[in-house]
Amino acid sequence: MPRTRLYRNGVLEAEGFPIADVSDYIEDSAVTVWFDLCRPTAEDLASISEELGLHPLAVEDAIHEHQRPKLDRYDSHLFVTAYAVRLNADTGALGTSEVAAFVTRNALVTVRKDEDFDIDQVIDRWDNSADLAKHGVSFLLYGLLDYVVDGHFDAVQLLDEQIEALEDELFSASAKDSDMERRTFELRKSLVMFRRTVLPMREVVNSLLRRDLHIVDDAMSPYFQDVYDHVLRATEWTESLRDLVSTIRETHLTMQGNRLNVIMKQVTSWAAIIAVPTAVTGFYGQNVPYPGFSKPIGFWESTIIMIVLSIGLFAWFRKRDWI
Repeated sequence: MPRTRLYRNGVLEAEGFPIADVSDYIEDSAVTVWFDLCRPTAEDLASISEELGLHPLAVEDAIHEHQRPKLDRYDSHLFVTAYAVRLNADTGALGTSEVAAFVTRNALVTVRKDEDFDIDQVIDRWDNSADLAKHGVSFLLYGLLDYVVDGHFDAVQLLDEQIEALEDELFSASAKDSDMERRTFELRKSLVMFRRTVLPMREVVNSLLRRDLHIVDDAMSPYFQDVYDHVLRATEWTESLRDLVSTIRETHLTMQGNRLNVIMKQVTSWAAIIAVPTAVTGFYGQNVPYPGFSKPIGFWESTIIMIVLSIGLFAWFRKRDWI
């Protein structure tokens, strides 16, 4: 079954009808049509591009993946590209799902690049705000962007929790350096990818609020403004988390350097203590007579000297916290 919907005067009148029937409805100014395409081919879009007046460049962008989040304006329609995101709580890896949308006077066409984009969640938002359906395409576009941006906000909140856990692990005595390095790298990589996704959305939503586009009417403007506020908060949050991950990385390296310095001090201190008996026995090992030569007292003198100097050095190093 194709994912299609038809609203007439703000009331859901039909859904699940063939996409070929769209051409029978779009001429009616009281009708708003939505239909969804998943992984369409050029031929699939070519069949509807002429009826809806879609620009060839927009059609090309809808087919090709890895587009930048953007809003393009054409004579007969708008073209919007956005990304839904999902964060793996176990690995910290970020996944994205690209969606494109053609926005005409009374039709919204969503083009999903993969099946991971949960279009059912968007439909649920439309159904939960059915009283806004009378606003036509702006209502449908709001539900789509609201789902995408709320996903951004949820992801950045989860990233914040992951980074807080990383901070706690940073000062844990049982933390392994290799695990810290891997986790920090994954979170930093996810933040870079997430920033590329969420940052351009400010321009997208802000441009939609422009009155000269005639997409968002006065009644829907507060709703789009709320979406824009969420975009700003997610963007600012992302920037602060990016700085925080860099700080954690630098702190971890500093702590590693400090631990290495402590180890070097301890090794050096023990080497100095061990050098004392070596020096004493080396001195008494000279092939010349010395005090106590060939007498038992010579052995005891050298032993007492080694013990006293070693204990003295140990106490001095201990006092200076070198051991």
